[in-house]
Amino acid sequence: APINICGDTHGQYLDLMRLFEMGKFPPAANYLFLGDYVDRADQSIETVCLLLCYKVKYPENFFMLRGNHECSSINRIYGFYDECKRRYSIKLWRKFGDAFNCLPVAAIVEDKIFCMHGGLSKDLASLDQINQIKRPTDVPDEGLLCDLLWADPEPDVPGWAESDRGVSYTFGEDVLGEFLEKHGLDLVR
Repeated sequence: APINICGDTHGQYLDLMRLFEMGKFPPAANYLFLGDYVDRADQSIETVCLLLCYKVKYPENFFMLRGNHECSSINRIYGFYDECKRRYSIKLWRKFGDAFNCLPVAAIVEDKIFCMHGGLSKDLASLDQINQIKRPTDVPDEGLLCDLLWADPEPDVPGWAESDRGVSYTFGEDVLGEFLEKHGLDLVR
């Protein structure tokens, strides 16, 4: 069945509702969200709660991956901690952190589309390595898990390069092409 692949919502609850209005509400449509549910906007709690409820109610039609903002060291700074503390409690923020540490970090759609929040990793030799990532886990400063959440494509720079963000890497079209061919994939999203 078709699936809607969705990027960052960043606490924009009304935009999330518009997305469902346009693409149909679950379970009438299937969804894969690529992370970054919290931070930056004022309704992160409503946004992530609705998504988690849909995940629980429709586990075969609704999928959620972890983004780099589903990490306590990031959402502590970019607004989710403050929202939880102001509206409820620091304990609630910690409980969300526990849940985020359990989220999967990648998905493959129809054996052809490799999905994750970030990008490719120098450390990714086999897709089976992703299943070996132990959960719950926090996000390390480097390595496979970090790259899957933080790496960025950079079409103008061949190969691998240091990221201007100070974490993970950028990768060029050549790296992407080699990866797709090696793993029999058509697309990375």
